[in-house]
Amino acid sequence: MTEVLLGRRERKKAATREKIARTALRLFLERGYDAVGIREVAAEADVAVTTVFSHFSSKEALVFELDDDFEQRLRRAVTDREPGEELLPRLEREIQALIRHCTADGTAPFWRMIDESPALRDYEKSMRLRHAESLAVAIAADLNLPPDTTSCRIVARFVIDAFSVSREAPEPEAAVAEVFRMIEAAWQVALRSLAPEPRAESGIG
Repeated sequence: MTEVLLGRRERKKAATREKIARTALRLFLERGYDAVGIREVAAEADVAVTTVFSHFSSKEALVFELDDDFEQRLRRAVTDREPGEELLPRLEREIQALIRHCTADGTAPFWRMIDESPALRDYEKSMRLRHAESLAVAIAADLNLPPDTTSCRIVARFVIDAFSVSREAPEPEAAVAEVFRMIEAAWQVALRSLAPEPRAESGIG
């Protein structure tokens, strides 16, 4: 019974979060991001202001409802691979899926809103940096390396940048494939530098 109640509570919580985010986005797109306040979002969604802030840390976070979901998907692309499945092809498939989601029909007004708002541009930048750091830690752990390993951080940043650059390209999915070819080349160099040096022969027979 407790598990049923917890499951129901989590579903209700998720539904409330989605309702708030959808309401906020609709108002932002209709009236402009800067013209809409948190109180207006709460009133339109029929929740208290405190409820909004229990789900979202800031007004900017309302726009990027799937922030945590995207971050976890990238981490799982590393941690949940099948035995023998290579890292970069799995990450490329994940970025391709994100690109298709974020460039689908009807998304242009959303990105235009972000481009026109310094606050949203700054938030997105900090979000991508956080995603890159999270991905770098997952990659390093996968290779049994320290979490701050430079090569892992650089490759993770390249992966995140692949999304940002390709989203603005005329053919986003083709751009992702092109960027990942370059990432693959850089990753092979990095792996060679991370490989342990062969032990020299002592010459003692």
